[in-house]
Amino acid sequence: MKLLHLGDLHLGKRVNGFDFLEDQRFILDQVLALCEEHGVQGVILAGDIYDAPVPPAAAVTLLDWFLTRLTGRHIRVLAVAGNHDSADRLDYAAALLARQGVHIAGRFTGEIRVARLEGDLPVEVCLLPFVRPATVRHFLPDTPITDQDTAVAAALSTLPPRQDGVARILVTHQTVLGGGALPQCAGSESIAPDLVNAGAGVNIGTVDAVNAARFSENGGFDYVALGHIHRPQTAGAPHIRYAGAPLCYSLDEAGAQKSAVLLILTPAGAYTELLPLHPRRAMRHLTGPLAELTDPARVTEAEDYIWATLTDDTPQPDAMAVLRAAYPNAMRLDYAPRGTGPDWQTETAEAVRKKSFDELFSAFFAQMHGRDLTEEEQTVLAEMKEEVDCP
Repeated sequence: MKLLHLGDLHLGKRVNGFDFLEDQRFILDQVLALCEEHGVQGVILAGDIYDAPVPPAAAVTLLDWFLTRLTGRHIRVLAVAGNHDSADRLDYAAALLARQGVHIAGRFTGEIRVARLEGDLPVEVCLLPFVRPATVRHFLPDTPITDQDTAVAAALSTLPPRQDGVARILVTHQTVLGGGALPQCAGSESIAPDLVNAGAGVNIGTVDAVNAARFSENGGFDYVALGHIHRPQTAGAPHIRYAGAPLCYSLDEAGAQKSAVLLILTPAGAYTELLPLHPRRAMRHLTGPLAELTDPARVTEAEDYIWATLTDDTPQPDAMAVLRAAYPNAMRLDYAPRGTGPDWQTETAEAVRKKSFDELFSAFFAQMHGRDLTEEEQTVLAEMKEEVDCP
């Protein structure tokens, strides 16, 4: 049995003000090609299918297009809601869609939905959507639930015993920690430093952590398909894996290789292979003086999404406009003057705080006009300060 594991599509997402819908359609078209090339029988969508609980109409249309193409190729769909999704909206017409081979678990209603795939090796796909402790506690009031970890454990305990000769996999959307290691995060998935200590759990992207050991209880799973973390990686064991997002959705992922996970289930075990995904436009981080970065002889792949760090000693006039004349999809511009270390912004801010108003204004005036204040101008400045009671 061959399945393709995807996570965190975030359909309808905008990145630094740029609409990514065409980029998402491009990558989903590539996914369809990979399904045909590798003879995939099912596609896993491990949550955060949409970027918002109420997605734009164009994002809903794009998902409809993708699911229609998959079912037209007789490829099953196995999906769960993530913390960005509306569980109720994803559950709409779930029973009807299941008859067409599209199995979507939006809400947890007291037990985990199981889709069975028949073949040489039958497979049970257990669909556990994103849950909070209060949700599980509502349906399982007699089970002790104190946090996210025990909530997921309680939900998993509703599964029937494993059957001999049947593979079992889990699809879920959670923060999972294995072996004491924190996941490699990106963008909004940052881990608050005050949450990582001996007395507190780990919260990533508003989602508290679950111990990977939970997936070994009650017979365990041959594979655990995770969503929520955008960088592809394992979580405590080779068979517990985040597929990662199919596109770079934050600038700190610039240059990252994205992929889909090809999962091959055999009587001897589960095997995975990362299949590279190639975006419509790469996301790149360029560093250098503005004149060099925008030199026509040096500009390459001009349509890429660009984050530029300028090393000019002083801010350049209309720098973003100049940058976008060379790279129309430039997303961000910042400065790191030559000769500065990695903490130059913090050091500069501290130095600025130590200067008086007169020193700061004089330095600003000299930078803008290329000369120092005259005595007459200094007198006018002093009068203005007195008028507004500036220290």
